[in-house]
Amino acid sequence: MMKYLQNLGKSLMLPVAVLPAAAVLMGIGHWIDSFFEGESRFAAFLMSGGDAILSSLAILFAVGVAIGMTKAKDGAAALSGLVGYLVITKVLASKSVAELLQIDLSQVDMAFENIENVFIGILAGLVSAALYNRFSHVSLPDAFAFFSGKRLVPILTAATMLLVSIVVLFVWPVVYGWLVSFGTMISNLGATGAGLYGFFNRLLIPTGLHHALNNVFWFDVAGINDIGNFWDGNGKKGVTGRYMAGFFPVMMFGLPAAALAMYHTAKTKQRKQAASLLMAVGFASFFTGVTEPLEFSFMFLAPVLYFFHALLTGLSLFIAAAFQWTAGFTFSAGFIDYFLSFRLPLASQPYMLLLQGLVFAVIYYFLFRFLITKLDLKTPGREDNDELAEENLPVNAADEKKDRHTLMAESIYEHLGKKENIHSIDNCATRLRLEINDMSKVDQEGIKKTGVPGVQQVSKSNLQIIVGTQVQAVAEALQKLYNEDK
Repeated sequence: MMKYLQNLGKSLMLPVAVLPAAAVLMGIGHWIDSFFEGESRFAAFLMSGGDAILSSLAILFAVGVAIGMTKAKDGAAALSGLVGYLVITKVLASKSVAELLQIDLSQVDMAFENIENVFIGILAGLVSAALYNRFSHVSLPDAFAFFSGKRLVPILTAATMLLVSIVVLFVWPVVYGWLVSFGTMISNLGATGAGLYGFFNRLLIPTGLHHALNNVFWFDVAGINDIGNFWDGNGKKGVTGRYMAGFFPVMMFGLPAAALAMYHTAKTKQRKQAASLLMAVGFASFFTGVTEPLEFSFMFLAPVLYFFHALLTGLSLFIAAAFQWTAGFTFSAGFIDYFLSFRLPLASQPYMLLLQGLVFAVIYYFLFRFLITKLDLKTPGREDNDELAEENLPVNAADEKKDRHTLMAESIYEHLGKKENIHSIDNCATRLRLEINDMSKVDQEGIKKTGVPGVQQVSKSNLQIIVGTQVQAVAEALQKLYNEDK
């Protein structure tokens, strides 16, 4: 079950990765529009392009999940996800429900007015992916051979989603009511609710299940839709964006300061190599808001630090929400999204988040430095061995023609036990996700010496290797080695 949920979290990253395009279009459009007092046609042109993406999130999630949850990552799966979404949203539209139940349109539950949402998109994607994995290789009798294999999946998806629609017809009002109640409960807590969300958001990072929590507050699952409303300008200034704003001080300032503290507390002999890791992941956190490589560098080495990091994240969201300082993102709370959202209509005193960030940088730096030295925590560069963690990459004449991703993949491949010990290779935004046949044959220490921020054994057969934002290149090189190994 855990593996399934983690795969879902990974699949959600595909449509989420599209959102920066909307950020660029909406951000630049609003920036230009602010100089022309709403009279710029070019600004309206750009904002329309951004809105095309934001208003179609549910479809993007249906397609993205359908691709991500299939083994082959095939285009037919994406088509099936789209078919499934179109069927259920048309059948359960308010007008269709009124005709189906033979009631007046005004009596239809308000849940069906919001049937075109991310939750339904994910559901359609999951159903189509399951059907693709099961039936994409089925051969039909000659008379129906044209519809065999991949062509069969969209047809089965359409039929299955009709059956699913019957169930959803009765379940969705209940689920929707619960989601609205949960979201309302957090919303009614005001700044405290934002703080609690930030705290639990970070605590769920190790499992990859933070995406599920994010969907409730960032998208239109429970009516909050913090991202969409903020970028569309539909909401209340100082309130809309409260579930995003507090992340900026942490990701742009707090975590990079924590990386500096870890560098300054590293052993002298290991400080140079620690710097190469910590500078890279600290910059990624500041510039793009991708924090997992940095967080995983101390998450398991020093869990007490990670707990305080979660507490500080919650505190940051609480403070920003309490003072009604807001900025927004479409991908993550890094400098790029901060810059693009600065002049949006619902951005409220966003410059104060920079001041808050500077304060949090000081708190993170001195708290991390104190805890590391006081408790002798084994953060990067403070391992018990006095030897430098040299990159354990094969060196020969041919290697000079290989890039660093290929070299890293080759070393990881060796330490995993090669093809006979690898069942499957996958990746998310920052991690390699591997199924291993025999975990005892995996040399985790050897993998760490290749320069990766961390290695996490999720279960007896599942291993995650934290690589960073370049994980796709390493995964492709690793998959190539696997395919070519006889």
